[in-house]
Amino acid sequence: MRRLSILLGAVVLTAALASPAAAGNGSADGGFGRATLTGFASLPAETFVPDSEPSGALIGAGPFNGIAAPFADQPVQGFSGIVNRHDGTFDVLSDNGYGNQANSADYLLRVHRIEPDPKTGRVRVLGGFGLSDPYRKVPFALTRADRVLTGADFDVESIVRVADGTYWAGDEFGPFLLHFDARGRLLDAPVALDGVRAPENPCLDGAQPTLGGSKGFEGLVRSVDGRRLYPLLEGTVTGDTPGDLRFSEFDLSRRGYTGKRYVYRLESTAHAIGDAIAVDRHRFLVIERDGGQGDAARFKRIYLADTRDRDGDGAMDKTLVADLLDLANPQGLGGFGETFRFPFTTIEDVVLLDDRTLAVLNDNNFPFSSGRTPGRADDNEFITIRLTDRLHADRRALR
Repeated sequence: MRRLSILLGAVVLTAALASPAAAGNGSADGGFGRATLTGFASLPAETFVPDSEPSGALIGAGPFNGIAAPFADQPVQGFSGIVNRHDGTFDVLSDNGYGNQANSADYLLRVHRIEPDPKTGRVRVLGGFGLSDPYRKVPFALTRADRVLTGADFDVESIVRVADGTYWAGDEFGPFLLHFDARGRLLDAPVALDGVRAPENPCLDGAQPTLGGSKGFEGLVRSVDGRRLYPLLEGTVTGDTPGDLRFSEFDLSRRGYTGKRYVYRLESTAHAIGDAIAVDRHRFLVIERDGGQGDAARFKRIYLADTRDRDGDGAMDKTLVADLLDLANPQGLGGFGETFRFPFTTIEDVVLLDDRTLAVLNDNNFPFSSGRTPGRADDNEFITIRLTDRLHADRRALR
């Protein structure tokens, strides 16, 4: 199997990652019109961390979409969280590895740093850092004696960086909030959410889970003032209305939940969320998607969700800002036609570049998903899209 250097150029067909698009007009009711693709980049599926440990021994031999396992090195895959470093680079978080706790014990959790180049249309992977627990903050048994964290320990699906340069990640197995320093070392014990436990939770002790498997913190938001976090569950907690997701408030100074929470209501109980970011004190961008891929994908959208609940239905108000299956593509970026589709099973990264431009990335579920081309493992794609209208975001949301 062909191995690629970590310092590689992406297969890219684009004029620029963030080229301007002509302004459009919003709908008559003040909503948003059809968003436009302004940049396209692709990191090949078979990209590996050089000189790393073997991985994939527990997924079977395959081949999976033409790729045989196991792998001689760790894949650079599954981007499930993103941090804008505001210097042209981004930190991207790989998820637990291969999709579940049982098959990911040899996948080492890692944050990668990438640099899309708008002039050349290439992406460099600059390196990154692994996640570990050298200070023995995790109170339960880990997979490895050296306390390097694996996909059998946590399923990290979201990440933010806070003012002191440390990182917080949202995990799905607990679900837990995890606090790491800038080198990926765990600083505090995993923080649980009262009354919410997934089947993978190591502290169930015979109790019944209250959440579906791997339905924990898919989204994690840093407030615009930097004082709070808002983890967003992917699944409905037992006893809540089906399709209602808890959006809880966590106080960083007190290292604890405040007890305040909001409700994000899915358009269908069959949907899931992929990521969330703050626009201002009350408004958040949320990716909502179905589980389809390729031609079977029917619902991949980004909503502007408002906690003020002006219609009084008990859930955040939602305004559609972008349909990722119907993006205008007047420049023919990526070699695609006038309509661009982002038809992946899991779309798990959104970041605000300016008041009208978003970057969106997929989780390619390497080597299993094949949403772009049937029978071919998906690449990790990095796209930029231009909204028809300004978000009027708090300036701090762009920092």
